[in-house]
Amino acid sequence: MRPVELSSDRLTLRELRPTDVDDLLAVYGDPQAVRHLSFTPRTREQCAAIVTAAAADAEQEDRTVYMLAVARQDRLVGSARLGVDERPHSAQIGFALRPDLWGQGLGDELVRLLLRFGFEGLGLKRIWGARAPENRASERVMLRAGMVEEGRIRRHLWTRDAWRDSIVHSILDDEWTPHPPTRTL
Repeated sequence: MRPVELSSDRLTLRELRPTDVDDLLAVYGDPQAVRHLSFTPRTREQCAAIVTAAAADAEQEDRTVYMLAVARQDRLVGSARLGVDERPHSAQIGFALRPDLWGQGLGDELVRLLLRFGFEGLGLKRIWGARAPENRASERVMLRAGMVEEGRIRRHLWTRDAWRDSIVHSILDDEWTPHPPTRTL
């Protein structure tokens, strides 16, 4: 499925573009935006490398990594990732938005778009996400999307010079209900 482009009322999931580097830096370079993620703030060069890698992944015939822009009025305001697991019926999602857009329901729209893409676009049977235990906003977003908290993976990630647990949420295709209508461009 290339190119990926799926929209809701306020957001579009689309392929990353070379022109997105500075806007991606506004997300991945912001300490507040990445405080619960598995990495420290990224540099412009690291964001450029992410965009380059995403373009290479998009050209793969049996694509398993979808690193996508979350755009609002065609400008990147966040990132979304869907990585198909070794068993091709399942995938992990991850997402981030600029902090100035938090609290506006955009996280809900973003996760709904990811689930729609995974279930309708890729025919997946299970989609899961892992969050930092302290990340209550992601917890609420995933629960509102119908995802179920499965449990804690202890010492799951080495990040910021310490081990971190992760809380896993998932949803199955027969549990998923499309939410407010979305449109395809």
